[in-house]
Amino acid sequence: MKQVSGPGKVARKKGRDERRIPLGDSGFIFDIKHFAVHDGPGIRTTIFLKGCPLHCLWCHNPEGIAFGPDLMVRSSRCSRCYSCVSACPKKAISEGPDSGPVVVDRSKCDVCGKCADACMYEALAVAGREATVAEVIAEVEKDRIFYDQSGGGATISGGEPLSQLRFTARILAELKTRRIHTALDTSGYATWESLWSATSLADLVLFDLKLIDPGKHASATGVPNALILANLTKLAASGRPVAVRLPLAAGVNDGEADIERAIDFLKPLSAVQRVDLLRYHQGGREKYKNLGRSAEFTIFEPPSPARMEEIRRALTEAGFSVTIGG
Repeated sequence: MKQVSGPGKVARKKGRDERRIPLGDSGFIFDIKHFAVHDGPGIRTTIFLKGCPLHCLWCHNPEGIAFGPDLMVRSSRCSRCYSCVSACPKKAISEGPDSGPVVVDRSKCDVCGKCADACMYEALAVAGREATVAEVIAEVEKDRIFYDQSGGGATISGGEPLSQLRFTARILAELKTRRIHTALDTSGYATWESLWSATSLADLVLFDLKLIDPGKHASATGVPNALILANLTKLAASGRPVAVRLPLAAGVNDGEADIERAIDFLKPLSAVQRVDLLRYHQGGREKYKNLGRSAEFTIFEPPSPARMEEIRRALTEAGFSVTIGG
């Protein structure tokens, strides 16, 4: 079956809202990215897990939100051979208007993946597959020489890794025994017990902090932030190494009041090693289109380079080590 990337067996989904997340020895991933340079120190291998309780308006990995597999349709790659039409057992795929690219009726699609198998041009692909801990570790081990040279390692991201807590913890524990540096990229939206059980196994926590204002946070992400802020405060007090990541979109969270509130909140947290400023980009726009969910994507503008520099300077003057880009 054609998949977005990486190894592993595709899990079948019977319904759009069904959660098919395995526990323990296996989990559900949608990508493994080699030679990543923005997910922690050095050259890294980033494992992207499926499932996220947040629905951020600026999400650039929408294929990581759902807890089951997603069908991605890349119309620009469609050759109009229509092999997928006859391959679909649910009759969910049809020829496009005027013999154009195929059209998918997602109300009928159960993401069985047979259309992707039939497509020679990868116009259809399944995002999401089951993988074992051993398979993930094998992928990470391929890059070990680059970790040794660059001070890198492996990062578990998502989605939200804490949504698959046992799988995440098993990967982190195994990497620890192999003396591979680990980072956990999380929104912090989980119980404290879940957060601690995973972060206590990681060498570095990359904590994504969207907004301090509770009303704006709920509007932008779909969830309140009281739990997130409480967890970050506890995590910092525990002494675990933490790097806070601020994703910034113009007019959303880059205003003077937003940055001042972030500084006021972070300043007492002595364990915060650095702050990474992540400039918004529209990389998720095409992915939402491929998922048939263009209406869910909100178009923002990135802060100007001058504004990014102003924010960097304000945080630096507040005593933080600051990078632009992570």
